[in-house]
Amino acid sequence: MASSSATGADHLAHERSKAKFDVEAMKIVWAGSSHEFRVSDRMAHLVASDPSFRRENRAVLSRKELFTKALRKAAHAWKRINELGLSDEEASWLWFYVDELTFAYIHWGMFVPAIKGSGTEEQQNKWLPLATTMRIIGTYAQTELGHGSNVRGIETTATFDPTTDEFIIHSPTLTSSKWWSGGLGKIATHAVVYARVITHDGQDHGVNGFIVQIRSLDDHLPLPGITVGDIGTKFGSGAFNSVDNGVLRFDHVRIPRNQMLMRVAHVTREGKYVLSNVPRQLLYGTMVYVRKTIVVDSSIALSRAVCIAARYSSVRRQFGSQNREINGIAVETPVIEYKTQQSRLFSLLASAYAFRFIGEWLKSLYTDLTRKLEANDFSTLAEAHACTAGLKSLTTSSAVHGIDECRKLCGGHGYLNSSGLPELYAVFAPACTYEGDNTVLLLQVARFLMKTISQLLHSDQTHKLSGTIAYMVLMDHYLIKYCCSVEKAEDWLKADVILKVFEARAIRMCVACAQNLAKFADPSEGFSELSPDLVEAAIAHCQLIVVSKFIEKLQQKIEGNGVKQQLETLCYIYALHLIHKYSGDFISTGSLNPKQASLANDQLRALYVEVRPNVIALVDAFNYTDHFLGSILGCYDGNVYPKLYDEAWKDPLNDSVVTDGYPEYIKPLINQQLLNARL
Repeated sequence: MASSSATGADHLAHERSKAKFDVEAMKIVWAGSSHEFRVSDRMAHLVASDPSFRRENRAVLSRKELFTKALRKAAHAWKRINELGLSDEEASWLWFYVDELTFAYIHWGMFVPAIKGSGTEEQQNKWLPLATTMRIIGTYAQTELGHGSNVRGIETTATFDPTTDEFIIHSPTLTSSKWWSGGLGKIATHAVVYARVITHDGQDHGVNGFIVQIRSLDDHLPLPGITVGDIGTKFGSGAFNSVDNGVLRFDHVRIPRNQMLMRVAHVTREGKYVLSNVPRQLLYGTMVYVRKTIVVDSSIALSRAVCIAARYSSVRRQFGSQNREINGIAVETPVIEYKTQQSRLFSLLASAYAFRFIGEWLKSLYTDLTRKLEANDFSTLAEAHACTAGLKSLTTSSAVHGIDECRKLCGGHGYLNSSGLPELYAVFAPACTYEGDNTVLLLQVARFLMKTISQLLHSDQTHKLSGTIAYMVLMDHYLIKYCCSVEKAEDWLKADVILKVFEARAIRMCVACAQNLAKFADPSEGFSELSPDLVEAAIAHCQLIVVSKFIEKLQQKIEGNGVKQQLETLCYIYALHLIHKYSGDFISTGSLNPKQASLANDQLRALYVEVRPNVIALVDAFNYTDHFLGSILGCYDGNVYPKLYDEAWKDPLNDSVVTDGYPEYIKPLINQQLLNARL
């Protein structure tokens, strides 16, 4: 089914006619199931056809206009959800396709899950009906002005007063000011606030969440003792500037004791801190859920950029007219035909699909982990935590780089806000920082890997290895016996060969780090000194996970003529591109030799030729409407130039023929020049 925005001449029809696979079947593979495709497609077109959700020229709006219009869209979205009686699933997709960053983003994405994850059944029964009907609007206040990744260093205090049965929430320093919370600056009525639990004896019991009312439900004014506001404009035009990221300070604000989120710990009426029989490890399940969601977001953000760049590259023509004719008329060459364009674009297309499937796999991992945690089985928690932390880091970093690369692939027009790429970059760039700084997360992965290697080197722990580290059971084989079997370029089209190369590289880099760490008398000093190497080892491990899960996807039953073949091509492009890009790692660890690396590059070029006719159909399979894509360069019909021209005249600078400021600043300059000319 074509996009609803495909009207008039289809300038990409010739490209679409080349497809060697069932595009409709690929749409279902991308969506995850027929059901998810139907629901998402219906909501996408519902949003695209509603004038109230129309995208204004966000780049030229003032901050207040941008913010107010985002509020209007959020209110309209909530109205439509209730009018149509949408299910939770449908409502989630509607919010997704509205694609406007507002307070709702953090309310549904962080505030509600925090109560579900950390609140007791009694607390959930009280607060969730209010939150899910939006009678209260919440935010998530963890990060502080002085502390982000180091949650243990949070300074906000929650001191229990047994005389009144209350907690006193206080910001003792400037750096303890809550900072960055979305929806906090102007909208939120309540917040899940993370603070240090201090009992009346002065003992510090660490950080816990509290539900704190921020503003009056009558007049929306901040409650006594609360200072709250917006932190100012952020990077990019539009982007997160439609969200009121806020600053929040407490001056001895009192809340009832039962507003401490008490699923894993509580303070008694007498002031005693008590751990519940619910393991604290359950809270990691929420962290896994959030990071799993971010990985899925990475595939979406990258795929949007790739869709824009692929469609525009097929329309844009540059040079080569002396070698190309259509109906006897010399025409220039579409830039997608240039090998330099293909090598940059096609690897990003493959990455978008790879990240989509790793996100799909993480959903099943989260479901399995939740089931185990509820049964008090924590055997896979450490591995799942390291896995999601590493994949969050890998996919967000790659997506942000890929979006900017797509901007460059679109030449000068990619720099226009109307291309959709600058705002897409600005919206997704913060993902490299929030929910864990990417480098810090990779170091957490490295710490887990070093612990695993140490256990393998010093004891028989192989029976405990499972999931994404199961390959380390073969450590001795990869260190001593392994030798890459590739002799010709076609040998790289074997999944087991690729998998073994990635496993060998990851194990050898991890073992090298472990051996170098052992040379330090102080392990913490060694970890700090070797941190760049440890990050690289963690990346190798995470890339192996993505490659292995892509291969596993291909082993499943995949419907549709030619669909599996296209996915195989993309899988090999993703893997061989990494081998080419990180050839230094593969060669220096002896995982392959220079000749084999050269053969990998030869095969990669051949795969680019194979995927070339299918590129437009592969991005069509994302099933993005023009409304959601938000890009003139990426419009479905490829009619780019008239739309770019028309869009230019909409800029406020073109409201007048003679610009404001001409009489004061330009005319005197010109007159001075004329005077000098006469002289």
